[in-house]
Amino acid sequence: MMPRWIGLLLGCCLLLLPPLALAHKPSDSYLTLTVQGQTVQGRWDIALRDLDNALLLDADGNGQLTWGEIKVRERDIGSYALARLALSAGGQACGLQPRDMLIDHHTDGAYAVLMFNARCAQPPTGLGIGYRLFADLDTLHKGLVQVVNDGAIATAILGLEHPEEVLELQGKSLLSVLGDFMLEGVWHIWRGVDHALFLIALLLPASWVASGRGWQPVGSVRPVLVELLRIVTAFTAAHAITLSLATFKLISLPGAVVEIGIAITILLTALNNLYPVVQRRLWLVAFVFGLIHGFGFANVLVGMALPPAHLAVALAGFNIGIECGQLALVLLVLPVLYLYRRERGFKSAALYGGSIAIGAFAIVWVWQRSAPLLA
Repeated sequence: MMPRWIGLLLGCCLLLLPPLALAHKPSDSYLTLTVQGQTVQGRWDIALRDLDNALLLDADGNGQLTWGEIKVRERDIGSYALARLALSAGGQACGLQPRDMLIDHHTDGAYAVLMFNARCAQPPTGLGIGYRLFADLDTLHKGLVQVVNDGAIATAILGLEHPEEVLELQGKSLLSVLGDFMLEGVWHIWRGVDHALFLIALLLPASWVASGRGWQPVGSVRPVLVELLRIVTAFTAAHAITLSLATFKLISLPGAVVEIGIAITILLTALNNLYPVVQRRLWLVAFVFGLIHGFGFANVLVGMALPPAHLAVALAGFNIGIECGQLALVLLVLPVLYLYRRERGFKSAALYGGSIAIGAFAIVWVWQRSAPLLA
């Protein structure tokens, strides 16, 4: 009969398998709607890499999109996107009319900027939004929406599981903004599986203590909890620092460099589990590497032009959500590691096997993320 720890270990792995293919910045678009009477002016920033996946924009297949390849497909891009967006006021649809298409650069790459107008039958008091972009291709894609009306701001995060919302034009309360971004922070951990695997790699040796170039089981739960508290606190503090600095645009790094750096931190952490060079003060490793991960978290908020009060609340909510997502991972993984730390074969399967698997994924991600820069 299968030992119970094997079943628990397999269950934890199965929870992580579905999103492994998305171990990069989660797919987001940024939609800004400005209401002026019966007219709504729209700006929609959509990543070219996502549009290429849907429409095969790279005509020559060389892996690099040119302005010529994009320009010749401008009408297709506009038709594809606007067919997956619906606006309404008072239960009546607002007709969408495309205008221009531009190109802009975010920290994670180039975006098509679709400019359009919508004409409503009457001046809206609440704007209904139906969002289904990439719903058939990427179930984790999110649309980060803000509606601007005479200085008032309302925000929403839409996707497959929440495709519609009516935003009141007097604006959204700061408490609602806090709740929205707390939820997005939780999902960001679970969608951006590279962050989750980094945290798991840090947690894997928590129930063992370094001895020579190997690991021995700890004698009690207290040192496990102390070490865990240090690691999680250090990682939290570090990514909160760079997340805040990047969100308020005090410091910036290219998205491609950040993504490669995140993959390298995962690889180095996994290797240290296999051959513990850093045996003490793992919290310091978590802090240094957490600074890099903070830039990866920041992409969500940097792309939204929120006013200072909303941005501060969104940042706080996003941080809280990330911590809740991390806590969920800790509660999932740590009890299994501690309870079965002395079981025969468990260390080999969990600590060494888990670290080898995580390291293998990290090597693939380093290669995938470096390839465009080397082309």
